[in-house]
Amino acid sequence: MTETTLSEWTDPSVLPVAEATALLAGVSWKRMVTIGDSVAEGVREPAPGYRDLSWADRVEEALRLVTPGFTALNLGRRDLVAAQVAAEQLAPALAFGPDLALVAAGGNDMLRPHFDEDEVRRELTAIVSALRAAGADVVTIGLLDITVAGLGPSRYRDVMSARTRRLNELAAEVAAEHGACHAANPYDHPVSADPGIYSGDRLHLNARGHAFAAANTVRAMAAYFASE
Repeated sequence: MTETTLSEWTDPSVLPVAEATALLAGVSWKRMVTIGDSVAEGVREPAPGYRDLSWADRVEEALRLVTPGFTALNLGRRDLVAAQVAAEQLAPALAFGPDLALVAAGGNDMLRPHFDEDEVRRELTAIVSALRAAGADVVTIGLLDITVAGLGPSRYRDVMSARTRRLNELAAEVAAEHGACHAANPYDHPVSADPGIYSGDRLHLNARGHAFAAANTVRAMAAYFASE
């Protein structure tokens, strides 16, 4: 199968809606909030053959089919660092009264000249711990390493790769410390190395990439919460 024939109905890396709902059958979440930066917001470009939905839209779609009365709020906004996400989005997220929260933050911190790991850990901890204390299940979202797909300025690729992986480790560690789920996006999956999943800015995912990320997120959520 060539790339030109791929669509979300033939792409093996995409999770069909029926399979996503089957994986999430039995959950009881009714109020989902998504907070963070451009990843959370769902910044993307359309891709032929794929519905123009973000990864969070696709998670929401599956949960709406699983749980009657389900509702969702996405507070994500591009260009924010983790401290801004905590300062600007945590209070309205808590006011929404979520029983499920998706958190994607730290990517812009990672792109700064100095990546302050300790600050990102503190902010992620503040966000996740507050949501957990309010009774919400939390999912932290891992980033794809764009350098695997040959993207990013060549002289910075080693640094970008190391920082991306460290940010993902931090998010996973914070999640583990607070009884939350971490949804990793696999570096070694063939699709991760395909530049065709990215938008023209060569940084954000396109609709195909979002479909791939949504599949990873749903599978991680299903595996984690089924084991509780």
